[in-house]
Amino acid sequence: MTDAAAPHYTLYGAPGSGAVPVHAALTLIGAPVQTVDMAPWESEAERERAAQVNPARQVPALRTPEGELLTESAALLIWLGDRHPQAGLAPAIDHPLRGQYLRWMSYVATQIYALFWVRDEPSRLVPDAAAQPALLELSAQRIAHCWQLMDRQMRDITPTGAPYLLGERIGMLDLYVAVVSRWTPRRARFAKEAPHLMAAVRRVDAEPRLQAFWAERFPFTADDAVAGD
Repeated sequence: MTDAAAPHYTLYGAPGSGAVPVHAALTLIGAPVQTVDMAPWESEAERERAAQVNPARQVPALRTPEGELLTESAALLIWLGDRHPQAGLAPAIDHPLRGQYLRWMSYVATQIYALFWVRDEPSRLVPDAAAQPALLELSAQRIAHCWQLMDRQMRDITPTGAPYLLGERIGMLDLYVAVVSRWTPRRARFAKEAPHLMAAVRRVDAEPRLQAFWAERFPFTADDAVAGD
């Protein structure tokens, strides 16, 4: 348990949410973190709780030990990687793959993650309940297609023989993909559309330093099973 009086990060989110890759990163970094669970997609009351932290009524949000509030999952991961270079979770600014790292972190956030704002509550954009199943189906197809596009291009970016997406060590991009790939359209479809990404994701799932963390904050279920596991 984190000593509330000692300098620490405060992470607002919920198990299984976009706060999970941020929390996983903090776990690998070894930084003290206090979690405050809130799930804005569940109810108006929860959205109001989130609004007290982030006016956008969204999580994750991270309060730094200095008291600064940061939001947006990709930004949090990138910022943490730069702030804690000793953890080796992000390419340095002068690293040859720094540009690709920023590109694909942003891609996951904007092309895939952003669609879940609509999926969590389809009535935000489609008031007609009869039309909402079509929105859910088409958005799932779009997510699968985006994973396929990323997989195809990452094959040319991942260093030859590297176990992770950008090299020999687990990184922020691996954590981000590993968590978001567990959402719709779930791991079986993800593995079909993105086998190259899936190879790195399997290693993230099995990372010894994260086993207790996964069990507590995002336990694996039948939805995560893939043929051959």
